[in-house]
Amino acid sequence: MPHVAIPVHPALRPFVASIGYYEGTFGHTRERVLPTGSQQLMVNLTDDVMGTWRPDGPRQIGGAGLVGTATGPVDVDPGHQRQTLFVAFRPGGGRPFVPFPAAESTDELVELQQVWGRAGGVLRERLLAQPTPEAKLEVLAAHLLAHAQRPLQPDPSVGYACAALDRGMAVHEVVDRLGVTPKRLIRTFHEHVGVGPKQFARIRRLQRVLRAVPHDRPVDWAALAVRQGYADQSHLIHEFRDLTGITPGRYRARSPGERNHVVLGRELTRG
Repeated sequence: MPHVAIPVHPALRPFVASIGYYEGTFGHTRERVLPTGSQQLMVNLTDDVMGTWRPDGPRQIGGAGLVGTATGPVDVDPGHQRQTLFVAFRPGGGRPFVPFPAAESTDELVELQQVWGRAGGVLRERLLAQPTPEAKLEVLAAHLLAHAQRPLQPDPSVGYACAALDRGMAVHEVVDRLGVTPKRLIRTFHEHVGVGPKQFARIRRLQRVLRAVPHDRPVDWAALAVRQGYADQSHLIHEFRDLTGITPGRYRARSPGERNHVVLGRELTRG
């Protein structure tokens, strides 16, 4: 799949993991995207539509939107990914660029016009007018810089908490290290990340599991459960199914480098 990325501007690096373009065709009609604990900006360059299917029903917006932090599995039409621009925010990284708390977009697709007004509404057309993927990405990065809150500085407590939970530190220990109350940490996470710290920790532990799954040999799920801090294999299976909608045995990444994309059939299933 052709992929183009540009170096993230130094001012954006604390907030943005990557800015890229990809294109391709797929032999399947639906795939599942697994939760990562962060927001994304997506622009469909092929059609002016983006849609998702969740257990509680479908959602559809125009071809450019903010993808809120997901608490569970999201099914998408890979046809909407034939030509796509994306900004992958770091956990908590979207807050300086979005004029409302991250929790307001959790599990939602938000039209860019609702995020940035007219400038957001015409952004897709501006990007389509650029001659190359690199030029489109430069315009997208410049748009982020132009619409960032000032001063553009990361909140060190958010960065510390997200990194600590990502490593597997317990929430109560993060609270103690930061010297804040549990309620204060919860409010901070809803403001910047979109989910509470316990849910974020669950999602990031899932991500550690996915990174540890080998693609060339059977998985020892019992051993993996112990290494990643689950009580036992049953605990891992329960958490895995709750966050992905499938059992570990059914998990097959779209490719070794795309562990958060799982090929499905036509219907949303939870088995």
